[in-house]
Parts: sequence; C-alpha cells; structure tokens
Amino acid sequence: MKIPFSPPYVDDSVVNEVVDSLRSGWITTGPKVKALESEVMKLTGTKAALGVNSWTSGAIMMLRWLGLKADDEVIIPAYTYCATAMAVMWAGGKVVMVDSGEDFNISVDTIRKAITPKTKAIIPVDIGGYPCDYPAIMSLVKEPSICQMYTPENEVQSRLGRILVLSDSAHSLGAWINGRHTGSESDINVFSLHAVKNITTAEGGMICFNLPEPFDNEQLYKQMRLMSLNCQTKDAFTKSQAGGWRYDIVGKGMKTNMADINAAIGLAQIRQYDKLLAERKRIFNRYDEAFASCDWAILPPSKSSTFECSYHIYPLRVKGATETQRDAIISEVARNEVVVNVHFVPLPLLTYYKELGYDIADYPKAYQHFEHEISLPVYPQLDDEKVDIVIKAVKKAYEKTCASTSR
Repeated sequence: MKIPFSPPYVDDSVVNEVVDSLRSGWITTGPKVKALESEVMKLTGTKAALGVNSWTSGAIMMLRWLGLKADDEVIIPAYTYCATAMAVMWAGGKVVMVDSGEDFNISVDTIRKAITPKTKAIIPVDIGGYPCDYPAIMSLVKEPSICQMYTPENEVQSRLGRILVLSDSAHSLGAWINGRHTGSESDINVFSLHAVKNITTAEGGMICFNLPEPFDNEQLYKQMRLMSLNCQTKDAFTKSQAGGWRYDIVGKGMKTNMADINAAIGLAQIRQYDKLLAERKRIFNRYDEAFASCDWAILPPSKSSTFECSYHIYPLRVKGATETQRDAIISEVARNEVVVNVHFVPLPLLTYYKELGYDIADYPKAYQHFEHEISLPVYPQLDDEKVDIVIKAVKKAYEKTCASTSR
C-alpha cells in the first residue's frame, strides 16, 4: 500500500465550493477571499487578515512596509525553510541566523545575544506547528534595555518604538497558546496555505495584523491590500462593474493577491477545521503511543501547560543517529512505499547560504535536530491501518539500519 506524505484534503464540500466559484463567473480576488479572511479572523482572534498568494510574498510585503535597508538586521533561526531568509533578503534587509532550542524552535537566549542597534525585526518559526515561546519573545523586545538599543529610521519604526516580531506561522494555523488559537500572539503572523499545509488554497498565505496602538490594524489591512494589487485604487472586481473602469496607481505595489478560485478550497476546509484538526491529533497521538516505548525515539513536542501544536507533521528524532544513518532509515522506509520527509535542512547547509558565509558549525543544535529528524505523515485521510503501516515501516527500518550499531 503506497502512503504519500501530504496529499491535500479534498471532499465534496471543497469540490462544491470550487465549482461555485467557477460558475459564479468570477475566479480572481473577490467575495471568497473576503470570506476566507473572515474565517481566519474568527479562528485566530486577529484584528485583521489579508489573503495573499504565498507566505513569502506576505512576509516580503510586511518587511517592506517596515522599511528595511541594506544594513538593517532581521533575526531568524538557522533551522527553517529558505523562504524565511529569502523574504528578508528580497525586502532589502540582512539575515542574522541564530540557533535552536530543544523543541526545534528558535532559542530566546540566542535571540537576546544577537540583538544589536541594527536589529529591526525578529522572525520566529513555529516548526511543525509547535508555537515558539511568544510570551518570552514579546517580553524580550519590550524590555527597557532592548528598547533603548533600538534605533528607528523611519516613521513606521518610530511609531512602533521597538523591534517588530513577525511570526513565521507557516505550519501553525490551529495551534494554541494559553488556550487560544495562534494568530494574535505577535505583531504580525503570516500563515502558509500551500498545498501541504493543514488548510490549503493550493498556493497562498494569510497575513494577520495585531500591531499595538497607535497603529490601526484595519487601516493597515486596507493599505496592504492596495499594495498586493500593484497599489491600484480599484481591484479587478470593482473595475468590472459597469462604468467602473477608471483607476489610479498610488504607490510602488506588488502583485501578490489571492484568487477566489484558490480561496474556495481553503474556505471549505476551514469551515470544518475542528474535525480535520481532531483527525490530525488522532494520528499524532497514535505515533506517540507507538514510539514511546522505543529507547531510540525522541518524541516531538506537542502539548504543554501553555502551548499545543497544530499537528502539522510528526517530527520524530532518532537518538544518536548520524546524518548517514537517518538517510538510510528514510531509504529503507521508502522501500515499503511509505513517503517520509525531513524538516528542515538548516540554511547554512544549503549552497547559497554557505557561499554567503554562514557556517553550520555556528548552529550545533540546528544541525543535531536535522541529522536526527524524520517527518512522518499526518493528514486526515490516514486511517489507523495506514498509520500502523507507517509505524511498522519506521521501526523495521531502524532495526535494519541502526539497531546493531547502537548496541
């Protein structure tokens, strides 16, 4: 039985919502995007939400709004997908990488050590959907000594008066912090709605605005919506109305809007997200039960008194494994027609970042996570029989490749 890693969830409600969009005669940005934004606001408690065509474009837009310059520093974890760094670079800033903590996520201690007068933003990444320690991070950026170090260089930065915290929430839609769904715990949260995410629009992202006073988040939503449409004063839907053709361009915009045909997929999914999230949790817990008795398995963080993950993937770690052994396990699992993955290859191991001078030796915890980690599939279509096949394949692969050398 072939078990893929992360197929999209498509049921009749998804098909019907997409068909409704097709039959409406309007498939680009319009009422379904607005409806999806409303559903995200309802789920997360955020003050405003804007649908865009990817996490990356959403993050670039917000960092451009912040007004990054070439020597402005943005702190990110070395253990993340390249989009986190690419967004900073395309927005014109300098990437400062720091190491991880025990839970995969960015270490607050390493953030503190990396802050300089040039630091303009921090992008924590919720690896596997487990939230970063946002209470500690938000407390850190508000500390008097950190605020005194902060050097604003434009109106937006002066109004904020401290380092911006932009959450890379690509994995964490549906996670919890202190009993509330994530989406409003930092200044800006950007979710990914890519094809492999818990809620998908095939390609897409959602920016959640939670800036403190004196910012007006609804006004900022309107400003960024304008930017996402090339700063054109009328969207295509409005222009299509009788006599509505005339428009103006009022700034240097981008073309990053989400289309209704895409939003329709996510709209159908998010309306049943309680059910879908419960299915993901069922699978995650089944893995926990299966691997808890294995002395070689390090179970991923999922729930504490403060946090609960979104059950996006199951990042299992193999204690003491080398990178070569981990790769051998994955190859052996694949022979059983089960697809697993790795989250992530740390940025300093990738050619582009190596050539920029980043060295994996500076991020030992990130490398340790990487060499030990195997991501197991988690999605609602995985029934118990299929989950058991995954479990059996992983255990068998470990026994065949690592057990003899670990004894």
